[in-house]
Order: sequence, then structure tokens, then C-alpha cells
Amino acid sequence: MRWLFLLCFVLLGCSAAKENFTHKQQPPNIILFIVDDMGWQDTSVPFAKEKTSLNNTYHTPNMERLANQGVKFTQAYATPICSPSRISLLTGSNMARHRVTNWTLEYNKSTDAKDEDLQFPNWNINGFATEPNIPNTFYATSLPEILQQANYHTIHVGKAHFASMGTPGADPLNIGFDVNIAGHAAGGLQSYEGESNFGNIPYKSSYFAVPGLQEFYGKDIFITEALTQKALKALGKRPKNKPFFLHLSHYAVHVPIMGDKRFLQKYLDKKMHLTEAQYATLIEGVDKSLGDLMNYLEKNKLDKNTIIIFLSDNGGLDALARGLPQNSCNAPLSSGKGTLREGGIRIPLIISSQNGEIRIKTSHENVIIEDLFPTILEMAKIYDYKTIQKIDGKSLLPILSEKEPKPLSNRPLFWHLPNKWFDTNMELSIAPSSAVREGDYKLIYYHNTQQKMLYNLATDIGEKNDISAKNPKKTKELSKILSDYLRNVDAQMPINKKTGKQVPFPDEVK
Repeated sequence: MRWLFLLCFVLLGCSAAKENFTHKQQPPNIILFIVDDMGWQDTSVPFAKEKTSLNNTYHTPNMERLANQGVKFTQAYATPICSPSRISLLTGSNMARHRVTNWTLEYNKSTDAKDEDLQFPNWNINGFATEPNIPNTFYATSLPEILQQANYHTIHVGKAHFASMGTPGADPLNIGFDVNIAGHAAGGLQSYEGESNFGNIPYKSSYFAVPGLQEFYGKDIFITEALTQKALKALGKRPKNKPFFLHLSHYAVHVPIMGDKRFLQKYLDKKMHLTEAQYATLIEGVDKSLGDLMNYLEKNKLDKNTIIIFLSDNGGLDALARGLPQNSCNAPLSSGKGTLREGGIRIPLIISSQNGEIRIKTSHENVIIEDLFPTILEMAKIYDYKTIQKIDGKSLLPILSEKEPKPLSNRPLFWHLPNKWFDTNMELSIAPSSAVREGDYKLIYYHNTQQKMLYNLATDIGEKNDISAKNPKKTKELSKILSDYLRNVDAQMPINKKTGKQVPFPDEVK
């Protein structure tokens, strides 16, 4: 009997040890904190080589706090427009592959601006879906769907903009989220103010009235604050026996630019243009939201096992009035949202984790938004997942852990915009185009003119000097790399209205 007692004791001890090990190895909580239309320089965190005047304009102590706890990516990219970025993030696929190449809204209705020369392709105007046979959608397995299946409690708060109205993907509950607060088909908002019900006014509401925030109607509250309060309440109600995934996606700093009264006076005292002062309050409101979230994690002892990923969905607005001279809103980068210039696609990205995985403070690697899909799943210790779609993104964990020196430095990054985001003559770079970046060199190919422009971003971050004529060898090399990729993913090209022929790939143009 004694040996039986000893055997039971050993087995119980092993079981307890296994239970403790499982607890210690519990997957981390993950927060995706997304700001809408925030430019690379719209923060006091310097992402350029040196601090700029724009960094000195904005008051973002919590972004600084997050950067001090994690790693800052100085050369991170998204797509130039909101819906394509959000779908690349949730599916891991490049915009050329998923074909949601412009913003979505109404069912089966294109949002392309008019173009005299080009007929745009039949892109996936209804966004993406996690179920098959939805017309004009990218059928894919979503990030929250995989996390949900791995026992994560998944929460969406704020802007969704994944699919057009009336399709399943427009509702975050249909793509893997357990909770949806204020997310729907539209990407913009009618009003930031609770006093105007965030646009939900009888006979005056538009598609852009934000749903699901009725408790704040008629109150003196900004939507950024309302969403933050709802996010914290959702975390308080979460199942405590599960890790959580919070997708906190702010409507700020999207137009209409409206001043948050809590912060406005300090910027007016600096003699700033009113619109730019109002814009600065939107940035500071988002920063307060980040700080409130970080404080909540610390207070509830969740900070040590929670990863925060902070990013924007595209470059900052520049084509429309911001109070600053055009082509200066994202300086030293050129242009802005809706273009493949650096100001339209380079974004702020910070990843913070206190679990020992991050060994660096700054990364200068070229990374892109679809990289976050495999990165998050690897951080969540999910390795055996299967997806309907091909994953273009690469995990950033080798960069964060320094397991490999410059693991992604030689791979090219791709963008494909066979659309026109906005109808304007003010900004010529808002045009159908494709681009590739490999190392320091970037090639942009404009579909209307079939012009190629080559830049060395190491010496010309503002893309002021086109060196394609001086360096025909590199121009030809990148033209082939870009063309081969576009052919490989069966990328759509516009049709020339005069000839009726497809716009040629860049390597078909001398």
C-alpha cells in the first residue's frame, strides 16, 4: 500500500506542476490600438532621425510612455486608404491580393472618384467576408476568428469599416468578435459630439452616424472618450478565465475635424490656425485614451501579460484643408492619405510588451501592416492555424527578439492602387498607381501616365528627386520585381478608355 500512496503523491505533484506551468504559460492579452488617418509625425514621439516641428506641436505623453516600454518602428507602412489597411491587418494579405483597394460603404457600389482616362477594375467593393459566395468580397479567415477559436475573448470597439452595408462582414460579430461596440459599415463619422448624438438626429442622420452609443446621447462628451469608457467597461465584464483581444479602433482623427474642448485652449494660445488646433485636440484625445487604457492595465495587474500594438491605418490627411500649407502636413514626408507617396503610407507603429520578448527599442526594418497578422498569432502562441487565404505578412517576432540580424531587410514591400481615392486637382499624386520598396529604393508607377519614379529614401525621404533617369538599372530591376508580383497575385489593372486595353505592367513600359 505504501508504494501506491507514493505513486499517488508523485502523480498529484506532477499534475500540480503541470497546472502551474500552464498558468505561467497563459497566452498574453493583446490590444490593437488603431488611430484613423494619423500621420507619421502627428505625435511627440520622433519617428524621423531627429525631432521635427510637428513633433513639438503635439502633446502625446502616453505615446511616449508606450514607446519607452516597447519598440518604435521608424519605417512601418500601411496601405494609403482605410478599408484596404484594415483588411490586410485582419487577413494578413496584401492589398493587391485581397483586391479591396479602395474604401467601402454601400452594397455593390464603387467609391472610386471619376477619371477621364481610366476605367477602374471591378475590385472587391463589398470588402471581405468570412463566409463564401458574398459578391465582390475577399473570402478569408480573419484574425479575431482564429483568436476566438483559441479561447480568446474578442472585443471590437469603434470603427470597423471591413465591408459594405448589408453584407455579413460589416458587423464585427460575424467575423470573430464576441463583442461589438459602435462598429459598422461606414468608416467616417457624422459628429464627434455626444450633444449631437454622434450624428443620430432624426431626419438629419447619414450613413456616418455612429451606432451603439445611446447612453451618451445629449451629453457633453467626445466620441474618443465615450469609446474609451466603453472599452474599459467591456474589459471589466470579460471572462476572467480567458485571455482577451481588444481591437480598439478610434474614429479620430478622421474628418470632420472638430475641436475637443478639453484640450483646445492650449493650442489656440500657441496662435495655431483654428483647424490645426482642433486637429491637435483630436490627437491629444487619442493619447488620453491610450493613457487611460494603460492605467487600467496597471491598476488591475494586467500590464505584465498584455501586449499593446499602436498604429495608424494610413498616412495623414494632406489633400484637404488642415490649416497647414498643402504638402506640409506630414513633413518631412511628401503628400498624404490616398497616395503611394511616403506621407500616404508610412505610419507610426509601436509594439509594447513587458513579458521579455522585446529586446530592442527602435527598429529601422521595412515592415508593413499585413505583418501584424502572423506577429499577433505567434505572440499568442498559436502556430497550427489554417487560413483560406494566402498570408503575405511575415512575423516581426525575430526583429523584436533579435534572434536574427535584420531578418526582413531584403524582402520587397508592395502597394497596388488601381483606383482614385479622391476627385481633386490639388494633389497630382492622388492617382492610380503601384509601388515597390526594396531596401532604400522605392519605385512608383503611375497608371495614367505610365511614368516611373525612383527614389532613394535613405537620402531623400521627402521624395523630391526622381533618379529613374540617372539609375536606369535599378529602375528596370524594381519594375520587374513589381510586375512579377502583380502578375503572381493576379492584380487588377485599369483599362485605358481610349485604347480599350489594360494598362501595361511597369516592366512592359520602357
